[in-house]
Amino acid sequence: QVQLVESGGGLVQAGGSLRLSCAYSGRAISTYYMGWFRQAPGKEREFVTSVDWSGRGTQYADSVKGRFTISREHTQNTVYLQMDNLKPEDTAVYYCAATQRVSDNSPRAYGYWGQGTQVTVSS
Repeated sequence: QVQLVESGGGLVQAGGSLRLSCAYSGRAISTYYMGWFRQAPGKEREFVTSVDWSGRGTQYADSVKGRFTISREHTQNTVYLQMDNLKPEDTAVYYCAATQRVSDNSPRAYGYWGQGTQVTVSS
C-alpha cells in the first residue's frame, strides 16, 4: 500500500523560502512519478510540479518556474519541494501525489495522495 506523508509547511514572509518533504512508502513506489499540487481556499487543486522515477525529468507550472525546485532522494524515499522567493499567491495547502504512469498534469492522473501541509505567505 502506498503511503505519502508531507511535512515542512508553515508561515513565511513574502520573499522567503520553505522546503517541503514527502516521505513515501510502498511496493515499487520508487518507480512512480511524484508530483506536488496545491489548493487555495475556494479554488481547484492545481498542478505545481512533478518528477519522474529517475529524478531528472521534471515539469513545472508557469507560475512557479524559476522559484520552485523538485527533487527526489531514493535512498531516503523522499521527494522535496524547495520554494524560494515565495509570494502571497503561493498560499495554499500543498499535497504530494504519486502515480505509476502519468497521462497529464491534472489531479485525476494521480491515484495516491498525502494529507497535505499548509503554506502561508504573508505580505
